[in-house]
Amino acid sequence: MISIRDRNTRGHTDMGWLDSRHTFSFGGYMDPAHMGFRTLRVINDDRVIPGAGFPTHGHRDMEIISYVVDGALEHKDSMGNGSIIRPGDVQRMTAGTGVSHSEFNPSDTEGARFLQIWIVPEKTGLTPGYEQKQFPVADRTDVLRLVASRDGRDGSVTIHQDGDIYAAVLSEDGEVTHAFGEDRHGWVQVVRGVVELDGETLREGDGAAINAVEHMTLSSKVGAEVLLFDLA
Repeated sequence: MISIRDRNTRGHTDMGWLDSRHTFSFGGYMDPAHMGFRTLRVINDDRVIPGAGFPTHGHRDMEIISYVVDGALEHKDSMGNGSIIRPGDVQRMTAGTGVSHSEFNPSDTEGARFLQIWIVPEKTGLTPGYEQKQFPVADRTDVLRLVASRDGRDGSVTIHQDGDIYAAVLSEDGEVTHAFGEDRHGWVQVVRGVVELDGETLREGDGAAINAVEHMTLSSKVGAEVLLFDLA
């Protein structure tokens, strides 16, 4: 069964410097019908104006993944990490027992867009950690490239939960397929473009929950970028 999460029904926060769309309940947006999916708790589509960003703030007991779509994001945290995250980069921060960080758009002229993803970890009280890896477009074109996993296989970042995250950039008339194991569930998030998911049309910002499906096919006539979550 495939259930569509329409982009136009998502929560919305507009702070002037930040325009954020919430697939699941977050902050001041509360919707009991959309509290997350399996261990996937947050997908925020954040747009930050030049020179602005999130001042230092804290997190606990969450796997926080940042996926930059456009522009760049400057990250600093209480573990001593400092980096610039750009398109193709996947950053994982294990908040665990507690971590504070800031995220700013370092450009004076270009806006930044990124997906902020939270996954509930397999246990609380983990040691805080950080990881960042680059996945070039060529490695994600017309293929579901594993970018995050529990065991860090195939060069993916490691998350402390039984889940795999794949990224794909579909060319015009591109297509990818995925087989789900027994008792596995999927979530597709369209980053941009238009895709067909087993007969359903999804556009930028749309999501889809996938349950009791053995195989799925994603295709695009015009090109697209998508994330796929394969979850227990």
